[in-house]
Amino acid sequence: MATYPLSEAYADGQVLTAANVNSITEGVNDIAFGVFNAQTGTTYTLVLTDVAKVVSLTNAASITLTIPTNATVAFPTGTQILLYQGGAGQVTVGGAGVTIRSQGTKLKLFGQYAVAGLLKVGTDEWVLFGNTAV
Repeated sequence: MATYPLSEAYADGQVLTAANVNSITEGVNDIAFGVFNAQTGTTYTLVLTDVAKVVSLTNAASITLTIPTNATVAFPTGTQILLYQGGAGQVTVGGAGVTIRSQGTKLKLFGQYAVAGLLKVGTDEWVLFGNTAV
């Protein structure tokens, strides 16, 4: 699992190990270059390794993307995950026990090639933003 220690509290004057520097570099590269997690099925549940990645959802049939509760997967508040609908199957975002906020309560990606993002703003609260539809 990649870690993203960009917000770790390193102290002024602290000497970092090679592992610290490599970990920071890996985190910056993952965020900057959008590492893809390609999913081709009709269902997918987010996992901790999806943090700061692009989850590509490609299928001809409808796709259900599930956000797990914090008790199941403890994503840090502030987590960002991009979603890309690569196929004709429309992606619907949901999750039992999770509140998903979006403008106009839109919980689907608009269509093929749509991109949307998820932002965790509370323990079991996420915001879905971007190219969404009802």
